Amino acid sequence: MSLCAECFNNGDHTGHDFNMFRSQAGGACDCGDSNVMRESGFCRRHRLKTGENVPSVPNDLLLMSEMVLPRFIISIIQYLRDGYTEPDRDLQKVLQQLEPQISFLEDLTKMGGAMRTVLTKILTNQQIFKELSMGQEENLYAKRNYEKYLSALKNSGLVSVEEKGSAGAGAGAADSPAGAGALSLLGNAAVYLLYSLYDANGEKSVCHVFCLSLSLFLIDPSIMDSLKHKCFLEELLFWTIKYEFPQKMVTFLLNMLPDQDYKITFTKTFVQHYAFIMKTLMKSHESDTMSNRIVHISVQLFSNEELARHVTEECQLLDIMVTVLLYMMESCLIKSELQDEENNRHVVVNCGEALLKNNTYWPLVSDFINILSHQSVAKRFLEDHSLLMLWMSFVSFFQGMNLNKRELNEHVEFESQTYYAAFAAELEACAQPMWGLLTHCKVKETQEYTKTVVRYCLETLQIWFDAISFVDEPAPNQVTFHLFFIFKLFKYYRIRNSRAVKCQGLDLDSLLPDQEMLMKIMVHPLQIQASLSEIHSNMWVRNGLQIKGQAMTYVQSHFCNSMIDPDIFLLQVCASRLDPDYFISSVFERFKVVDLLTMASQHQNTVLDAEQERPMLEGALTFLVILCSLRIHMGMTDDEILRAEMVSQLCMNDRTHSSLLDLIPENPNPKSGIVPGSCSFEEMLSAVADFKAPVFEPGGSMQQGMYTPKAEVWEKEFDPIMVILRTVYRRDVQSAMDRYSAFLKQSGIHTGNPWPPYKERTPLHPCYRGLVRLLHCKTLHIVIFTLLYKIWMDHQNMSEHVLCMVLYLVELGLDNNMQEDKEDEEPCIEEHCHDSWFPGTSLLSNLHHVINFVRVRVPETAPEVERKRDAETSSFGQNLREAQLFSLVAERRRKFQEIINRSNHEASQSVRPKSSSRWHPPGSPPQMVTEILEIRESMLSLLIKLHQKLSAKQNSLSAGWLEEADPARHSHGDGITAIERILAKAASRSRHSKRCLQEICGRVCPPVPPKKNSPGDKKSMDKEERRQRARERQQKLLAEFASRQKSFMETAMDVESPEAEAAMDVGSAEPLESEVLYDCVICGQSGPSTEDRPTGLVVLLQASSVLGHRCRSDEAKRLPTSDEERIFPEDTCGATNDVRLALMQRYFIDSSCLQAVSIGWDGGVYVQTCGHTLHIDCHKSYMESLRNDQVLQGFSVDKGEFTCPLCRQFANSVLPCKPGRGTEAGAWHTLSNKSPATLVKEVENLQDELGIFPTESNLTKEMESVIKDIKNATQKKYMDYGKNPGSPDNDFLFMYSVARTNLELELVHRGGNLCSGGASAAAKRSCLNQLFHVLAMHMRLYSIDSAYNPWTRLTQITQNREYGDEDRPEVPMLFRDVPSLLIIFVLTMPQPLRKEHFTCIVKVLYTLQYTQALAALSVKFSPEERLAWSNTGAAKKNMPNSEKSWETLLSHVISELTKAKCTYESRSEESMVRLSSSVWSPQSIEFTLQQFCVPFLRLSCLLQHHLYGDNLPGCPLEEEFSLLISCLGLLPGPTQSSSSLSSSAACLEWNVGAFELLSQWCSELISLAGTPSQQTLLVQDPQWTAPHLLQLPDNYNTIFQYYHRKSCSVCNKTPKDPALCLVCGAFVCLKGLCCKQQGICECVLHSQHCGAATGIFLLINASVIIIIRGHRFCLWGSVYLDAHGEEDRDLRRGKPLFLCEERYRVLEQQWVSHTFDHINKRWGPHYNGL
Repeated sequence: MSLCAECFNNGDHTGHDFNMFRSQAGGACDCGDSNVMRESGFCRRHRLKTGENVPSVPNDLLLMSEMVLPRFIISIIQYLRDGYTEPDRDLQKVLQQLEPQISFLEDLTKMGGAMRTVLTKILTNQQIFKELSMGQEENLYAKRNYEKYLSALKNSGLVSVEEKGSAGAGAGAADSPAGAGALSLLGNAAVYLLYSLYDANGEKSVCHVFCLSLSLFLIDPSIMDSLKHKCFLEELLFWTIKYEFPQKMVTFLLNMLPDQDYKITFTKTFVQHYAFIMKTLMKSHESDTMSNRIVHISVQLFSNEELARHVTEECQLLDIMVTVLLYMMESCLIKSELQDEENNRHVVVNCGEALLKNNTYWPLVSDFINILSHQSVAKRFLEDHSLLMLWMSFVSFFQGMNLNKRELNEHVEFESQTYYAAFAAELEACAQPMWGLLTHCKVKETQEYTKTVVRYCLETLQIWFDAISFVDEPAPNQVTFHLFFIFKLFKYYRIRNSRAVKCQGLDLDSLLPDQEMLMKIMVHPLQIQASLSEIHSNMWVRNGLQIKGQAMTYVQSHFCNSMIDPDIFLLQVCASRLDPDYFISSVFERFKVVDLLTMASQHQNTVLDAEQERPMLEGALTFLVILCSLRIHMGMTDDEILRAEMVSQLCMNDRTHSSLLDLIPENPNPKSGIVPGSCSFEEMLSAVADFKAPVFEPGGSMQQGMYTPKAEVWEKEFDPIMVILRTVYRRDVQSAMDRYSAFLKQSGIHTGNPWPPYKERTPLHPCYRGLVRLLHCKTLHIVIFTLLYKIWMDHQNMSEHVLCMVLYLVELGLDNNMQEDKEDEEPCIEEHCHDSWFPGTSLLSNLHHVINFVRVRVPETAPEVERKRDAETSSFGQNLREAQLFSLVAERRRKFQEIINRSNHEASQSVRPKSSSRWHPPGSPPQMVTEILEIRESMLSLLIKLHQKLSAKQNSLSAGWLEEADPARHSHGDGITAIERILAKAASRSRHSKRCLQEICGRVCPPVPPKKNSPGDKKSMDKEERRQRARERQQKLLAEFASRQKSFMETAMDVESPEAEAAMDVGSAEPLESEVLYDCVICGQSGPSTEDRPTGLVVLLQASSVLGHRCRSDEAKRLPTSDEERIFPEDTCGATNDVRLALMQRYFIDSSCLQAVSIGWDGGVYVQTCGHTLHIDCHKSYMESLRNDQVLQGFSVDKGEFTCPLCRQFANSVLPCKPGRGTEAGAWHTLSNKSPATLVKEVENLQDELGIFPTESNLTKEMESVIKDIKNATQKKYMDYGKNPGSPDNDFLFMYSVARTNLELELVHRGGNLCSGGASAAAKRSCLNQLFHVLAMHMRLYSIDSAYNPWTRLTQITQNREYGDEDRPEVPMLFRDVPSLLIIFVLTMPQPLRKEHFTCIVKVLYTLQYTQALAALSVKFSPEERLAWSNTGAAKKNMPNSEKSWETLLSHVISELTKAKCTYESRSEESMVRLSSSVWSPQSIEFTLQQFCVPFLRLSCLLQHHLYGDNLPGCPLEEEFSLLISCLGLLPGPTQSSSSLSSSAACLEWNVGAFELLSQWCSELISLAGTPSQQTLLVQDPQWTAPHLLQLPDNYNTIFQYYHRKSCSVCNKTPKDPALCLVCGAFVCLKGLCCKQQGICECVLHSQHCGAATGIFLLINASVIIIIRGHRFCLWGSVYLDAHGEEDRDLRRGKPLFLCEERYRVLEQQWVSHTFDHINKRWGPHYNGL
C-alpha cells in the first residue's frame, strides 16, 4: 500500500502503530481504492468521495495534446532505439540526454486525471503505434530505426530462434493452449524435475534424479518466447527494462497508475515482460538498484487483490512466476555431496554464485510472496497440482545446500562466507511463500489443500532420500542447516493443532507417515542439534569462524521460526510417535557421549577428546530438556507464545522497543494484533516490562528508552530453557542468570548463587501426549541414575550444569506422570537386556528402586579392577542380572530392525547391520575387562547423598523434614533447593516414595569414609587445593590493585581539590610563601615554572561564534517550516557589532576605531584547559612519539593536536605558566589610602612607561609560539577588520578581543550573571590568569601615543583637537565600548597591576559607562519627556551632591546633546511611537541605568576575580548590581552597606568636575552634527540574552515535509542529502558537488562562515545531527525520538518522531560550553567533503 503525504496526513491514525517509508520514486496513492485498503482507513477527502462529481474536461481543450503527444512519444522511443547498441553502449549518457523529455512527460502526469486519460489513450492505442512505429516507406531513418528495434526484440526471449528449431522434438508445449498449466510448459521432455521412474510391474524402483537443462523445454510462447509489442506502452516498458529501469522512467510509469484503464493494461504488459525482466536482471551489473526499482513497480500492481486475481486468470501469472524462478535457479545448480558423495543424484543451488550472493532473485520471490498473500490467488495455486509439483521441484534445489564437512587435520585455507546467502535464500524463496499459503489454510474447508501439500511433500521427501542414498545413518562429519522439505512437511501442523489439527478438524496421525519414514525423517534434524553442540564444543574449529556464524544464524530471531523451531517441533513429533528407548538411545549416540554413560570411573571414548566430553554431554541433556519442556507449538496460545518470547528476550538484557520487535520471531505474527483473540504487542509489553526513559551517562553519551522486566516476571515467569533456545551468544545465558541473581539478592529471596529456576509447563495437546513417554522410559532412567552416581562419586567431566539438567528431567517426569494403565502396554519387551535395571517405565516408581550390582567394562588400570581383586567373594557370582548400559547402541539397532520388519518384511536385508565396535577399539581388546560394581543405591538415595554433598553436612535432611516440606516454597534457590523440591514432589505423589525417603533420612548416616589415597585421588585433591590457593592469590592481588587505584585517584586526579586549584592559578587569593609548584603529567616531576624550563597548561584553542549568535530576545528563533516564515540574522550580537564597527570606520580614524570596540563575537578564540600541566620539553617529546605512532588516531598531530597524557582530553596547544612566588603577588593585592587624584596620576604614569622587550628565553619563545597558535586557531577574516590588514592596530585589536571573548564566554557559562557566585564548573578549569599574562606580554610591545590615550580624555578637561578636511576625527568617548577600554588599560600596563590601580580604572570607566547610559536613555524619551526631565534636573543642579544625582546629570546630558541637532530629531515616527508607549518613572529610569551598567560591572568583577583571586559571593538576581559595586569597591564609604544604596549615581566618583567632563564628551558629538548614523552609534544596548539554537517543531514530519523537497538556494536543485544548520537555519547540500567552492563542500563552508569552523547540522533524510569541528566531524545522534524513546537513524523504521527536549538542551549546552571535542569520541576527518 502506498499513500501520498496529503492523504496520510488527512487520515485518522489515532491509536495506530505504523511504519512510514518515504519513497523517492513517486507512485500512485492507493487511498480510495477499496481493493487495497479498507474504507475506514481512507482520508477525509476520499471518505467523502469528493472527486466523484468532477465535471469532464471539454474535448476541444485536449485536441492539441492528442495530436502532439503521439509524435513526442515516438521521438523518445526512436531515440531509445538508436541509443541502444549492444557493444560498448553507454546507457547513462543516452538517458542523460533524454532527461528533459522524460521530465516533461512526468510533469504532464501531475496535471491531473484529464491529461492522464489522454496519455493512457495514446499509450494503449494499437493503431497509432502501428502507424508511427515502422515509419513511412520513404523515411529511411525510421526504417533503420525500426530494424534496430526488431533486432533488440529478437534477443528478448529466453529461447533464441535457433534453439527453437533444435528443441522442436521436446517442445510439446509449444502448441498447447495458453493457460494449460505449468506442466504444459515442460512439454513431454519431463513431467517433474525430480522424477521417480517405475518398473514394468508398476512398482517404484530405486529413484533416479535428473538435472534437465530447462532451456530445452521451457518454450511456451506466452512466457518464454520473443516479445511482440502492439502499443507504445509495451515498447516503453521494453526499453525501460533494457535500460535497467532508469529512475525517471519508473517515476513516469508509476505516476500514471491512478488511471484505472492504464493500471490494468500496464499490469498485463508487466506480466508479459516478466521473463524478460528476469533475464535482464541476471545480466545486470547494478542488480541491487534494479531490484529495488522492479519491486517499486510490482508492489503497487500486485497489492491489489482484484487486479492480481485478474492477471492470474488471464495471463497465467502464477505459471509464469514459478517457471521464471525455475529457469533462474537452473543457471547455478551443482551436484549435492550430502550422505553418499559418489552415488548422490540430487542437485542443489551453488551458494557461491552471484545470483544467490547478491540476492538477485529477491524481486521475483518478493512478487511471488505478494500475490500469494491474496486468498483467491493462493487458492488457485493450491488447486493446481501440476503447479504445486513444479514449485516442489524449485524448492528441492535448496534441500541440503551449503554442505559443511568437518576439517579433521588442517585448518581450512579459505573460509567461505556464502552461508548467509543460503539462509536468506531458504527464508525468502522457500519459507516465506509457504507462510503466505499457511495463512489461508485455517478453516475446515481448506483441509483438502493441507492433505494435498503434505502428500506431495512426503513423496518429494522420499525421492530425496532415495536420491542421496540414505538408509538409516547420517554420514559422519557432515552437516547442512538447510533441510527445507522436512520443514515443508511439518510446518502445516507446526502452526500448531490450532490450524491444521484443531481448525481444520484433521487428525495428526492421518498426516504422519509410517514409523520407518519417521525414523528417517528424524535423523537429519537430530544431526543438526548434535552438530550445534559440536560447534560450541570447538570440534569444528578448523572450519573457521564461518561455521560458528552458521550456528548462530540458525537460531537467530529472523530465522529461528523457519530453522530451529521447526526442527525441534519435528523431533517432538517423532519422539511422540517412536519408541522412547530408541529415541533416547539415538540422541546420546548422535551426541557421541554413549561411552561416557558408564558407572565406571574410567572409560575409553574413540570419538571425542576428553575436553569435548563435558560440553557434548551438557548439550545432549539440554537438548532433551528443551525437547520435553518446549510448548511453543504444542498447545500454547498466540498470547502465551508472545509473552514467553518477550520475557526471554527481556531477561537477557534490557531492550529498546524496536530491538524487541526485531528479536521476537515474525511468523506467526501475534505482535501485529491480526491473530484473532491475541493481545496486542503493546499491551503485552506493558504487562511484563517497565519503561526506563532515555538517560544520559556521566560521560555525556546518550541512552535510548529501554524496557526492563517487572519484578513478578523474574519471580514467576523467568524460563532459562527458553533463554537457552533463543540465545545467539552463549554469554546472553550468563547475562540472564546474573540479572536473575541480582533480582533475588535485591528482593531478599536468595543471597547465594542461584540455579536456573524450574518452570512448570502448560499441558500438552492430546495429539502430542506421546512425548511424555520420553520421560518415562527405562533408557532415560538408566542415564539419570548413572549420571547421579557419577556426580556423587566425583567422576571426571561431570559439572553443575549436568546435574542441573538431570534434576530438570527428573522434575519434568514427576510433573508429567504417565497414566497407570500405560504400564502393561509393552509386554513384549520384558526380555530386553536392560530390564533388570528397573521393573517398569514409570519414573515415580523407579525413583525408589534400588540397584544392587552393575556390570561394567573398564580398562585394566581402573580403580574398580584393583578393588575387585582385593575383595573377591563368591557372592558376586549370584548377582549377574545387572544391566549393561553400554548396550544402548545395540538396543537401538535391534529396535530399528524390529520396526522395519514389522512394516516391511522384505526390506530387512537392505538395512546395514552395525555392531557397537566403538566398545572394542581395534587392536586393543585385552585392555578392557568386565567388572561388577556394588552400588546398592536408588535414585532417591543418590539425591539425598547429593543434598548432603552440596550442603557439606551429614544428615542434612532430618526424618521430619518431609512434614514441613512445601514444593512451592522452593521455587528459587540453588542445587540444594532443587533437590528438596524434587524430593517433596516425589513424596507428595507416591506414598511408597515417601516411606523410602523417611527410611533413608531416618538412618544415621555414618561419617563419610576417607578416600583411599590412590594416585588419582591425591592428584585431584592437590588440584583442588591449588585452585583454592590460586583463587586466594587472585583476590589478594585484586584488593591490592583496587587500593592503589583509589590512592592514585585521590592524588593525581583530584583536580577539584583546593590544592590543585591553587597550583593551577598563579594569582591565588591566599599568599603563598614559596613558588607555585606544578606536576608534569608526563615525567611525573614536580617543580616551579622557570624561564629555562617553563611548565605549561594543556589547552584547547578553538574559534567560536557562540557570542555572535546571541539575540536581544529571551526566546529562541523558530525554525521556518513554511515559505512565509523567515529568520533575520541582522539582530544578532555579531551582526550588530559588525555594523557598528563599519559605521565608525566610515566617519572616524581607523586606528581609533580599532580601539573603540571589541571583535571576536564571530570567530573569537576561546581557550579552555583540562587543568593538567606538563613541561614544554616533555610535551615536544610526547608530540614526536605521537607523530611516529602508526595507530590510527582521531586527530591530526601535524596540526599540533594531541590528547592530554593523563585524562585524554582533546587539546592543541600548551599555555606557558608565569614564573613567580606567591609572596610577590600578595603585596600587589593590598589597598592603600591614596587619594583618587593620586591614583589617577599613577595610572597615567604607568601607561606612559615604555614596554620593555623581554629577554629571550625558552619561556618567551613559548609565549610567542602560543600567540601564533591563537592566531592560527581562527580564520584570517576574523582578525583583519582594519583598512590595512596585518597592521599593528589589527594585531592590537585581536589580542585584547581574545581576552574579551574568554571573559564573555565565562559569563555565559555562569548563566549570564554572577549571582551564583563561587567558581562555576568552567571556572575550575579556567586558564584566564595565564592567558592574560601571555596577552599582556605581547600587548606591552605596542605603545599608545599619549596624544591619543583615552585615559587623559577620561580624567582631564582637554582642548578639543581641530581636524582638517582630510583628517578624520577620533571616535567620541560616548561611542566607545567601555569593557574594551578596561581590558586595553589592564593589558597595556606593567604587570602585575596593583589592585588599587585596577579599582581606579574601573571607577573612571564607570563614569563613562554611566554617561553613555544617560545619553542612550535620553534618546528613548519623547520630546515632551525629555523637556520635563531636563527641567526637573536643572532645578536640582545647585543642590549638594548634584554630581551624584542621575536627575541632574541626565538634565545636563539632554541640554548638551540638544545642541547637536541630529541627535534627537532623526528618529522615525514609528520608533517614537514604540518608545513612547510607556511612561518613564524614576524607578524605571533607575532600573534602566543599572541594567545598562551591569554588563560592564560583571566583566570588571570577573576580571578582578581572576587577577586577584577575590571571592564571588552569591546573591539573588535583583541584588546583583549592589553586590557588584560592593565587590569592585565603587561605594564611596566603607561603612555604607549595599542594601542602603538607592541610586546607581551614588557610586560615581568624578576626578574633575562632572558637568565639565560631560560637556567635553558631549561636545565631541556636536562637532559631528552632519553624521547621519550618530543616533545608531549612541544608542548601544550592551544587554544580550544567552545564546540558543533554533527552536524546532515538536513533530519531525513537519520538518521533513517542508525541507526534503526544498530547492537549494545556491544551485536551485533539490539536494540528494539536504541538511539544516541548527544555529542559523541555513538550508545546505550535504556532500553536494553542485555547491562546491574551491574544493570545499557546502556544509564545511557554512560551518566556517556561521560558526568559525563549528557547525551543527540536522540531516533531513536521516533525522541525525552531525557536528563539524575544524577538519573533523562526528555523528552526534538524534534529538528526535519515537514514542518509545528511540532514535530512527536514516528513517529506516518509519516511526513518527518527536522532539526530545532534554537531548536538545544537551546539544545546546555542548555547543555553548564548547565541549563537543571532549564529550563526543568518534571523530573522523571530513576532507572538505561534507
